[in-house]
Amino acid sequence: MLQDALLAWIHYLAIFLLIVAMTAQTVLLRPDITPSVVRRLALYDRLYLACAVAVLITGLLRLSLGAKGAAFYMPNPWFHAKIGLFVLIGLCSIPPTLAFLRWNKQARTEPGYTPDAQQVKRARRWVMLEAHLLVLLPLFAVLMARGIGM
Repeated sequence: MLQDALLAWIHYLAIFLLIVAMTAQTVLLRPDITPSVVRRLALYDRLYLACAVAVLITGLLRLSLGAKGAAFYMPNPWFHAKIGLFVLIGLCSIPPTLAFLRWNKQARTEPGYTPDAQQVKRARRWVMLEAHLLVLLPLFAVLMARGIGM
């Protein structure tokens, strides 16, 4: 039971840190972006990636080593919906990540570089889509954990 509790705690901690990184990106993606913000966006994006990997790894550990085990989760349609949504959110994170990498590279070669308002708006739209989709993950998790749909 202690192992299951610790895995759940680390999983939740990774989720909360992922939300912090996503929120930071959302706050920083404003039309009046500065060169220092361009660097910070790249940093928060790396944190977001690290947290997403930690969420995935701890989720897999909970699946294989947790108290309920894979036999409980694998036939559950909400488990598959949750994993599918996680993948979709990950795919939505690719365009802003590529933008942040491009901006950061350009800022290194061109001091004082800032992306134009349209680029910022496009990246923000993707991050906001991720945030709105993320709201469904806890619902799917609760339905999955309760065995609803089995």
